[in-house]
Amino acid sequence: MIHHIKGRLTEKSPTHAVIEAGGVGYFLNISLVTFSKISNNENCTLYTHLSIKEDAHTLYGFAEKSEREIFRKLISVSGVGASTARVMLSSLSSDEITAAIVTGDVDTLKSIKGIGAKSAQRIIVDLKDKLGKIEGLEQNILTFSNNSARDESLSALLALGFTKNSVDKVLNNVLKAQPDLGVEGLIKEALKNL
Repeated sequence: MIHHIKGRLTEKSPTHAVIEAGGVGYFLNISLVTFSKISNNENCTLYTHLSIKEDAHTLYGFAEKSEREIFRKLISVSGVGASTARVMLSSLSSDEITAAIVTGDVDTLKSIKGIGAKSAQRIIVDLKDKLGKIEGLEQNILTFSNNSARDESLSALLALGFTKNSVDKVLNNVLKAQPDLGVEGLIKEALKNL
């Protein structure tokens, strides 16, 4: 198994990257999140997952280990292949996907192209218990989801016409930076970022 590849970034696009290491150019399929995180520096490190099928050996690259772990969990779900998992990781960050699964947020998962209600529910049922074990993400997510100030702020911002996905993302970021804010403070900070 190839754990990671470190070398010179020779090509980068929103769907793939080529890293030259030891005179060999490795073609890695990447998500949009990874694309945005890897700089155009010559030196690059991507964590990898190798998918072996009868007709192809496909290498996937990730900027962070947590993204690779979510990818591996997603492809373990029946009906979710590597392509679907990569689309999910291109649509939402690994933290957002984990939050949606742990809190049972079917609508967030359904907002991803190619994920219907049944697939979203299957992903939640299969992974809800497993995802809490990834680098302590569950603790942060449960703190956010059980926060009544966050829930009130979310309701208020949705009433103002903002979309749930964008509001969730902004509220989570604000709470990471300032976990003790009340409803009024949360709304003010969120409005600055929406």
